[in-house]
Amino acid sequence: MRSVGGYGLVLVAAALWATLGLFYKGLAASGLPLLTIVFFRAGIAALVLFLALLWRDRASLRLSRRDVLFFLAFGLVGVAAFYVVYIHAIDRAGMGVAAVLMYTAPIWVSLYSVLFLGERWTLRRGGALLLAFVGCALVGRAYDPAGMRLNGPGVLAGLGAGLTYGAYTVFSKIAQRRHTAWATLAWALGIGALFLLPLQSPQALARALTHPSTLFWLVMLGLVPTLGGGLAFNLGLRRVPASNASIIATLEPVIAAVLGWAVWGERMEGPQAVGAALVLAAVVLLQRRA
Repeated sequence: MRSVGGYGLVLVAAALWATLGLFYKGLAASGLPLLTIVFFRAGIAALVLFLALLWRDRASLRLSRRDVLFFLAFGLVGVAAFYVVYIHAIDRAGMGVAAVLMYTAPIWVSLYSVLFLGERWTLRRGGALLLAFVGCALVGRAYDPAGMRLNGPGVLAGLGAGLTYGAYTVFSKIAQRRHTAWATLAWALGIGALFLLPLQSPQALARALTHPSTLFWLVMLGLVPTLGGGLAFNLGLRRVPASNASIIATLEPVIAAVLGWAVWGERMEGPQAVGAALVLAAVVLLQRRA
């Protein structure tokens, strides 16, 4: 029964993360710049986390000099860069395509581990890489040169989201050897928001803060998919194996594609849907025990 509840929490997390595209596209449609949207996403979530930790666990926020340099890299690559390329992928290619391409992250992490961490290359890794490569080509409409030209920037942004999300995963695993999950998230989001701050215009910030409806949806973006998804996933991880949780989380792009179709009228062509299935199959293959 405990494991059933754990899987339910991971599924809730995947569903919450899948709503990111709805928030992003809705706020962008209101005229708010994409960079401002992701700044408030990171900043609001970080503010809530810091206030909670200052109240309940202030000691967990202490950093050494070495930690500061580490979290600067984490915030720049794993949060600021990731948030920027992912929102551009959703804007250019749609929710479903962007979410599928972001889920190439385990492929990049696996390749990185072989090239730089001395892990062994296996037939399973090679098969997963081949599935992911073919799947990404289909999702990017490589079979249609005109569609590929139209969709190219979105596909590149989606692959960038996969790379930077992979970096987020690696940074997070390293950080949690010395810090709690919530302190890790607080510092990563807070520093990521600081890197995004110089990219904001005073007019965009004023627009976000002075329009109650816009500010409401920005707060919901920071609390629901960002903090809510992270909390549900972490609680689920306490009850089920991490590898199983990762497989359940791959339902996120499926849910995102359905939401994109239902709310924004987005659709995937047949070959794109096959490509999405191949990418998800590659991720599941990597998560299986050798």
